Amino acid sequence: MREFIVEADGGSRGNPGPAGYGAVVRDAATGQTLAEAAEYLGVATNNVAEYRGLLAGLRAARALDPEAAVHVRMDSKLVVEQMTGRWKIKHPDLKPLATEAARVLPPERVTYEWIPRERNKHADRLANEAMDAGARGEAWSPSGSTAEPEAEEAGAVNRSEDAVRADRDAQAARTVSTPSSPGWAPADLGAPATLVLLRHGETPLTPQKRFSGSGGSDPSLSAIGREQAEKAAAALARRGTIQAVVSSPLARTRETAGVIAARLGLEVAVEDGLRETDFGAWEGLTFAEVQERYPDDLNAWLASPDVAPTGGGESFTTTAARIAATRDKLVAAYAGRTVLLVTHVTPIKTFVRLALGAPPESLFRMELSAASLSVVAYYADGNASVRLLNDTSHLR
Repeated sequence: MREFIVEADGGSRGNPGPAGYGAVVRDAATGQTLAEAAEYLGVATNNVAEYRGLLAGLRAARALDPEAAVHVRMDSKLVVEQMTGRWKIKHPDLKPLATEAARVLPPERVTYEWIPRERNKHADRLANEAMDAGARGEAWSPSGSTAEPEAEEAGAVNRSEDAVRADRDAQAARTVSTPSSPGWAPADLGAPATLVLLRHGETPLTPQKRFSGSGGSDPSLSAIGREQAEKAAAALARRGTIQAVVSSPLARTRETAGVIAARLGLEVAVEDGLRETDFGAWEGLTFAEVQERYPDDLNAWLASPDVAPTGGGESFTTTAARIAATRDKLVAAYAGRTVLLVTHVTPIKTFVRLALGAPPESLFRMELSAASLSVVAYYADGNASVRLLNDTSHLR
């Protein structure tokens, strides 16, 4: 059985504040550095960042050899004591992270050790590199400054000349990866632009299922909608991955985005391309009312994405062109970063449809609840990966 050492750390410049983690996987026998991982998390607490570093280190070890034994060394007394079961986990933000960490590898193959901060310099440096990169609006990338580890620090003894030479060769040749974002994309594409798509919270029109686009009354959130926004904000704060917030210009999205941005300590940027479809004369009406008043127009609209609603509305084809242009703009602006887009039903469904290469009629086959979360990641080669659709678990 192979044995790995995982060293992990996380930090927050403020608590909560801009945060990041770093993790290193070493060969326990030789001390060779096998993998590094680091990521800027947006606004998070120190403890959340430390747990995220642990998760990244464990996942990197599993990617190298899922049958290996792993010895984790961290300077976080809290994480070490909680993961060994000696301390209870009381904070709601940490419980799901600890549960997730315990599932990466069988618990009997993972041991934990607390070490002083000065013996965790490698992981600490990576965490700071990630935070520095985030402050510049960039994704973390390896600095190339990793030095050969001290034998004592890495846990290696009596290393042969051949082993040292092999380590140096591997150090020069290896491709350092960030395995915290698993998927089929090649590792050399770098971190994707990840768009977290949040539908706004309820308005008075939402439970009545009335057409509410960009050409209507522009309603604000209801009391339920504001509560949903608060719950979404709490969930996103626990995840700690959002680095920017962008909103549609309509009132209900700007209000939802404002609640979340305040919780995350971020500003809200407004993007007109994220507005909802204009439903023309159908604004404020239910489907049944439109069917009664404009039966022929409705049937034509349902049959073709090129048909606009009655009275100068916007067709789904026009909406798709707008969303595609907005997507390209945002993916370029937030390459390698995670950005929250607070928008509407049709834009979110269109993001997903375009990512999947699905036909226009698929818009009618997706359920998208108020305040739901969906996620699409975009890679440098132009490929997209739909990672989540209509998640409402944070509202329960």
